[in-house]
Amino acid sequence: MTPTREQALNLIRQHNNEESHIHHALAVEATMRHFAKLYHEDPDLWGIVGILHDIDWEETSSAPETHCHKAPDILREAGISEDIIHAVQSHGFGICTDIEPSNNMERTLFTIDELTGLIITAGLVRPSKSLADLELKSVKKKWKDKAFARGVNRDIIKQGAEKMNMPLDDVITETIKALRPVEKQIGM
Repeated sequence: MTPTREQALNLIRQHNNEESHIHHALAVEATMRHFAKLYHEDPDLWGIVGILHDIDWEETSSAPETHCHKAPDILREAGISEDIIHAVQSHGFGICTDIEPSNNMERTLFTIDELTGLIITAGLVRPSKSLADLELKSVKKKWKDKAFARGVNRDIIKQGAEKMNMPLDDVITETIKALRPVEKQIGM
């Protein structure tokens, strides 16, 4: 089954207690919904995948190589459909899984998971502490500074943009646009 948004939020909250992880799920949800509209796909489905993508993070964070491995059991127990499970697993491709993203939804999730963190961090260090005035140029400047948001794997983002067949600058710009309307909900 494809859960409702409320069911997905309840499920992610059952497995993630840290509010920062919920904020991340909401950021990825908003970005996935945005890109679904660009691809003329189902924004509700893409949003659900965004919410659920890190369902096992808190259970696996001490051994990151196991991330995405407990998710299938958690999601199957909740009756979640296999296409959502596959998408969740594929966002860890090359990091913690060998399940390659195979459609637009999966390739987008793979790309923007890391990128949302970089963009939010770039917004938080602005004098406005907002995404409202964040531009591509500022993100690109932060991108080059390897000490900035050092946990963000820029190679994954570049690889993902290539998989999406979209210029990196466009992926960054669209992600900024996606996050602006939800900045309060994601803890900014």
